[in-house]
Amino acid sequence: MDMRLEVVVIPVADVDRSKDFYKALGWRLDADFDAGDGFRVVQLTPPGSSCSVIFGNKVSSAAPGSAEGLHLVVSDIEAAREELARGGVEVSEVFHDAAGVFHRAGGENQVPGPDPERRSYSSFVSFSDPDGNAWTVQEITERLPGR
Repeated sequence: MDMRLEVVVIPVADVDRSKDFYKALGWRLDADFDAGDGFRVVQLTPPGSSCSVIFGNKVSSAAPGSAEGLHLVVSDIEAAREELARGGVEVSEVFHDAAGVFHRAGGENQVPGPDPERRSYSSFVSFSDPDGNAWTVQEITERLPGR
């Protein structure tokens, strides 16, 4: 049986501010449902993604800004960084891990610039939404076998 990741819930403090932030990134607004009893759910989808994010009121009991490790994948990390910065996002410089494997929490082993060999899966930028939910953008130019 296929199991596809379709939705990730992110905790936010201000639904409209978050909606505006993600729309400014060019994400498609899929739903903004207000039940009238304080429950509200907003769903947006990044361009080209099959997975959406949901946030709202009474959607998560997690502290706003507590989501970490959210990943977006792009084919050109430098172009993605430029696009995010042009959209007003405070985005890191491109970086890679000194050991050439993924990236480590807190910037440990982080080296400025893209992976020197431009290996797929090895170059990153990071940014946070207005609440502090942490996003990493990863460059993938060639998928590993089986992917």
